[in-house]
Amino acid sequence: MSAVADTMNTPARSGGSRLATFAIRLGALAMFVLIMLYFAVTAPGFLSAFNIVNVIEQSAILGVLAFGVAVVIIGGGSDVQTGGIDLSIAANAGLCAAVYALMTNAGYDQLLAVAATFATGMAIGCLNAFAVVWLRILPLLATLAAMNIAAGLELTITENTVVGTTSPLLTLLAGGRFLDISALAWVLILFALLSALVIHRTPVGVRLYAVGGHPEAARAAGLGTARYVAGTYIFSGFCAAFASILIVSRLSASTPGTGELLLSVLAAALLGTVFSRRFIPTIGGTLLAVIFIGFLANGFQLLSISSYWVSGVQGALILLVVAVTTFARPQEH
Repeated sequence: MSAVADTMNTPARSGGSRLATFAIRLGALAMFVLIMLYFAVTAPGFLSAFNIVNVIEQSAILGVLAFGVAVVIIGGGSDVQTGGIDLSIAANAGLCAAVYALMTNAGYDQLLAVAATFATGMAIGCLNAFAVVWLRILPLLATLAAMNIAAGLELTITENTVVGTTSPLLTLLAGGRFLDISALAWVLILFALLSALVIHRTPVGVRLYAVGGHPEAARAAGLGTARYVAGTYIFSGFCAAFASILIVSRLSASTPGTGELLLSVLAAALLGTVFSRRFIPTIGGTLLAVIFIGFLANGFQLLSISSYWVSGVQGALILLVVAVTTFARPQEH
């Protein structure tokens, strides 16, 4: 284990590469600050306490999903072509939401409905793990296939209709408050803290970074790399199931359009690599990216700018992040 830690902490980049990386991170943070300042000046009520809490609440679903993808990237490597990625997570969340809504409407006990929801999400995660780890299919292709399987199953069981539902759990999540902060905002805060604790303060997190960043060294140190990579996809499925209940609580229904969240999730997870050190995701960097995207969408809404522009900006961010990290990464050796 010490050999892996030494490998991870060995400075492998030149001074010029470190300077370039610092400049990119500084530029990303500067862009974040400038956009926030622009909205603060032009968008009425943008910096009000109510609006800030509202953005955090609206970002809960995106945050939970983005953390799932971030962990997959950490364990599978951050190369966008061959590294870890989960394109199925948004469709998986839609399928899980449908399972929860249908079981609740059918009168099943809430514990059973929640258990079935998480079992569904983690089953899709296991499918991804099997395809990536044991069948050795590229994560992009494997999770793309799983995305279509999940989306097809959702449309089949819901017959492509909105499934409205209600339950005490949904009521608590939608309207509960503590210290004048909504339950959904608390979900994002607590889930981020718990994820950060596990990923950055436990041996599991250290080993996960080793597996993703230095797989050969991890294997030499005796780590079961396949087990860790498979675990990241199962965790991503867990996040999809968790987010699905938040989605149903916010909309009071399961809706077929959940897959459209994928662009925002990928933008947050990939942008989180720029806000993090060495272009490797961290929970803190991903959370900052989630909040940034939340404020971006909120600012556009306050200025009455079409939501289509938000999707365009998110797509541009993905292209920019991929281009920047691809350019910078070869210099790290």
